[in-house]
Amino acid sequence: MSNWFQLKKRDTNVRTEMVAGLTTFLTMAYIVVVNPAILQETGMDFGAVFVATVLTAALGTLIMGLCANYPIAIAPGMGLNAYFAYSVVGRGDVSWETAMGAVLLAGIAFLLLTFTSFREALIKAIPDSLKFGITAGIGLFIAFIGMRSAGIIVANEANLVGLGHFHEPITVLSLLGLLLTLIFMALRVPGALFLGMACTAFIAWLSGMLSISGALVSLPPSLAPTFGKAVLAVPSVFSEGLYAVVFAFLLVTLFDTTGTMIGVAEQAGLMKNGTFPRIKAALLADSVSVTAGAVMGTSPTSAYVESSSGVASGGRTGLTAVTVSALLLATLFFAPLVSAIASVPAITAPTLIIVGCLMMGGLANIKWAEFDEAFPAFLVMLSMPLTSSIATGIAFGFITYPLLKVVRGKFRDVHPLLYVFMVLFILQLAFLPE
Repeated sequence: MSNWFQLKKRDTNVRTEMVAGLTTFLTMAYIVVVNPAILQETGMDFGAVFVATVLTAALGTLIMGLCANYPIAIAPGMGLNAYFAYSVVGRGDVSWETAMGAVLLAGIAFLLLTFTSFREALIKAIPDSLKFGITAGIGLFIAFIGMRSAGIIVANEANLVGLGHFHEPITVLSLLGLLLTLIFMALRVPGALFLGMACTAFIAWLSGMLSISGALVSLPPSLAPTFGKAVLAVPSVFSEGLYAVVFAFLLVTLFDTTGTMIGVAEQAGLMKNGTFPRIKAALLADSVSVTAGAVMGTSPTSAYVESSSGVASGGRTGLTAVTVSALLLATLFFAPLVSAIASVPAITAPTLIIVGCLMMGGLANIKWAEFDEAFPAFLVMLSMPLTSSIATGIAFGFITYPLLKVVRGKFRDVHPLLYVFMVLFILQLAFLPE
């Protein structure tokens, strides 16, 4: 195990990796409940989507761990499931089967691109300032999610967001959990983030906010209601002309995953001279999971930003991802317990907030004195939390960076791929549905 995952080379051990995997799992466990809850609004069977969600996430994460040796988890993306449910199917003209067929076609295209040098060349083409901006933007994004889940930030008609009510039980529990976790972090306690979540969960159980009733173990639901429906619906995708939908799934999945991989790998110190070692194996993991997920019956997958919580707990190798995969499979039989934990956002909110802070370190490497380098990075990190979209933040960066370089007369410093995607992103923002 030590040789396969290069534990000594990356200055880690089995215990640290497994704790990191457990930490990542707990911060992303909500998806096994939230994803089927969203997709069932299209008429899909909740139980079948639950199983599809777990199996798809476990498969992609396992490939990521064993083949790429990265501590990155893969699961259905939140923005992508919302696009599937509310923008594609929600309008009433497209059935969920046809929409799933579009996901399958996007996954196949995604998989074919993985065997070319295109995606690898794209990551190499991204300038350092945008890479650091993406990392920081993801940090701000997940910190915002954490504060919103904790009730520290709430909706406000006048200012869009405002300060929450600190007398609310969920907010009090979140603040208490945040304080405990910060103490563990300050004292450099191993596995501080996981320990903080465990203490918060225990307090929630004592206070009655976390309740577990009924049987904890049950057999998984049947996958039959959704399995294979995407394959049968592929002809409908062409007959209904859903080319823009396929392109949207492909584009958003591509850049959500790429941006997250860069951010998490940068945080873990796994980027080598601005390049991504074993990139094809990492890209294969998410492209296979997108395709397999469509066949089983779930929306497109993406590398998960919550992986950064495991990295912050010390995860540096694929053993972290393998641990996440095993725990995901276990949820098939412990759905009531996972659902109960995921229903209390105060348990994971402190971790998200702290990890957001940890991902700000790369900002020191941005050339702030050079406006054409600084502003695109600034726009990326500002727009991600404000639009709740990693892909949108990347789009703004890819558009402004080449434009400013051209104005400065430095157009030769920009990789040709950036010009291509500048045009594609402009077209996507202007004409394709969100």
